[in-house]
Amino acid sequence: MNKPLTEMTLAELWQLFPIELTPHNPAWADWYQEEAVLLRQYLHPEHIRIHHIGSTAIPAIWAKPIIDILLEVTDRQTMQRVAAVLVAHGYLQMSANEQRISLNKGYTPQGFADKVFHIHLRLPQDNDELYFRDYLQTHPAIARAYEALKLSLWHRYEHDRDGYTAAKGDFIRRYTQVAKSLYHAPINTEDSV
Repeated sequence: MNKPLTEMTLAELWQLFPIELTPHNPAWADWYQEEAVLLRQYLHPEHIRIHHIGSTAIPAIWAKPIIDILLEVTDRQTMQRVAAVLVAHGYLQMSANEQRISLNKGYTPQGFADKVFHIHLRLPQDNDELYFRDYLQTHPAIARAYEALKLSLWHRYEHDRDGYTAAKGDFIRRYTQVAKSLYHAPINTEDSV
């Protein structure tokens, strides 16, 4: 019998859910759109802004086949309410603090489901991922450099998500700052649904 995910150690979770990179899949945009429609059905759209973030939002580069979605909410109370609604609709809350809550969908005791989502609940203006996404979308050479970095780290950190994320940190911070110096606000302030 498989242990529930909530009872697994971090090492067990990393073994069950290794870093996996795949070539860009044009269907990822559709997966995002479909999930965003569901999120809008569950939530009050006037209190949230929904964005497709992460490498699956960057055309033509390899990525983990996990759709990252940033939900900007109006305040902490709304963040808590949104998290509770999402948990009631089958999302698993992974972490929480006063500023951020992370949830996922598509993780099972047997491994990844066909479609996997990470939901990042944030307060207004906590959206550096939008600057990074927009910069990579408009600078293909930098997007390719990011892809090369990820591919170089993949097998070394296959079972260490924290290490993989940390190893990409300097690159992400550098180009996020470049984007912020160029753009007064993210280019795409809300993705269409």
